[in-house]
Amino acid sequence: MGHYQTLRTHSEEGVLTITMNRPERRNALNPTMIQELTEALEAADHSHDGAIILTGAGSAFCAGLDLDHLQSLTAKTREQHRADSESIAHVLRTLHNVQKPTIAAVNGAAIAGGMGLATICDFTLSAPEAKFGYTEVKIGFIPAIVSSFLLRQIGDKRTRDLLLTGRLIKAEEAHELGLVTRIIAEQDLMREARSLAKCLLRNSPEAMYATKRLLNYYANHHLDAEIEAAIAANADARATEDFKEGVRAFLEKRTPDWPSRKTPASAGK
Repeated sequence: MGHYQTLRTHSEEGVLTITMNRPERRNALNPTMIQELTEALEAADHSHDGAIILTGAGSAFCAGLDLDHLQSLTAKTREQHRADSESIAHVLRTLHNVQKPTIAAVNGAAIAGGMGLATICDFTLSAPEAKFGYTEVKIGFIPAIVSSFLLRQIGDKRTRDLLLTGRLIKAEEAHELGLVTRIIAEQDLMREARSLAKCLLRNSPEAMYATKRLLNYYANHHLDAEIEAAIAANADARATEDFKEGVRAFLEKRTPDWPSRKTPASAGK
């Protein structure tokens, strides 16, 4: 594995652990981390390791987009918005398509894109204190790219609940929805993740890879078109006045004054 600015990687007995390592920013996603995660996952798929654990350093798993990056988005061009959306789609798709089994060890908050990373993994182990949520609508944004994956996991009605309310849910509810495989005491989380990984290593690698390829084949036929539509919707949302106001309000710690509420007839056009 290469040297990374925003990640730590550790390979031991056939298990690769990728740790998002920006604890001072709650492991928030910036362009460097998005690129490095993509590279690390692609490298892992061609390594001698047979299972992958994804976790976060410090008290959070991943808090979504970094605030500095979020603020910079309000001044970007349509082409830049699309390129940024494509990079996020690429890392999520890469995680989804990794042929080796993936385990998320969710040690704390998994928000927005961070929740996407946590729940796209084949197994999602969570500490009881972890919180999950797609909070994008609260800042005038849309959780477009993750929506396609989420629909397949929990269905239409539950997806609408999470995405339209933007509410945070506890690990217990995430488990009830099927987004979390097991809830494990925080002090035991990494030990249990490694134990699961070692259990998987006893299986036939080719049989597991073939199983994942088959499962992904069922989804990929639809995912291609859906993610392309999501990238376009994501880029469009970043250019709206509601998004600009939502980011300003979030950074200023105040309630947003949504421009689209003042002109409801134009909403959604």
